[in-house]
Amino acid sequence: MTGDTPRKGIVLAGGTGSRLFPITNGVSKQLMPIYDKPMVYYPISVLMLAGIREIAIITTPQDQDQFRRALGDGSQWGVSFTYIVQDRPEGLAQAYILAEAFLDGSPSCMVLGDNIFFGHGLPELLERACARETGGTVFGYRVADPERYGVVAMDAEGRVTQIIEKPEKPPSPFAVTGLYFLDGTAPARAAKVTPSARGELEITSLLEMYLADGALTVERMGRGYAWLDTGTHGSLLDAGNFVRTLQSRQGLQTGCLEEIAYEKGWIDRARLEELAEAMAKNDYGRYLKTLLRD
Repeated sequence: MTGDTPRKGIVLAGGTGSRLFPITNGVSKQLMPIYDKPMVYYPISVLMLAGIREIAIITTPQDQDQFRRALGDGSQWGVSFTYIVQDRPEGLAQAYILAEAFLDGSPSCMVLGDNIFFGHGLPELLERACARETGGTVFGYRVADPERYGVVAMDAEGRVTQIIEKPEKPPSPFAVTGLYFLDGTAPARAAKVTPSARGELEITSLLEMYLADGALTVERMGRGYAWLDTGTHGSLLDAGNFVRTLQSRQGLQTGCLEEIAYEKGWIDRARLEELAEAMAKNDYGRYLKTLLRD
């Protein structure tokens, strides 16, 4: 991105995973497998594709050790992870308050730990959002049932006119995905958000502050993109099948942190070889070895 202050990343991976009980009784939802990788690999891959290397992982007190074991400090992928505890989930906007010291005035990109994004041109879309040093950028995705989501409405020029949470009569078919690029004022703005009727600091309320300042941009994810959220047993299985079909048809990995790190020059050939060798007995490790040959 341009400017002197690098953008930092946030993965919000808190919550109890209650919609997925009983399978999440003993493990964090965001560490459940999506085919051949933990779910959290996919949102981390989005941040890495955007060129972000300093990443905060926000988790519950009881799950933090699981994430540390699964992800380490990030150095194996040329990034650094900072772990932040969320004692109680109090809404998505709370993440910016919890991460204020980590962000230290930097612009950020937050991605929800149970969201998966895929599409040709995704890195370019992310880089475009990353390059905006002020204001906020959200991503609109056309859905058949927008009343289940936060919805963004736009005028004929594509400017945001309204953002509304779970509307009875949606003003557009575009849901706001779990990916938010906000400038360095996000924590201060989040601190001014008042709890909603359900007692949460709603991300919609935070985004409305940007909209009121004329500083909210929407990027539409068109037909060539997939946005999956994995909050139910069915959608968890669907996401795994989607990744399996994609990878077996194309012979390419999705959400492969080692590949992204290697292509960006954040890790060298020797490190990639080491990571591949550790998984030499499965298809994932064999795929990493093909990167060395290519």
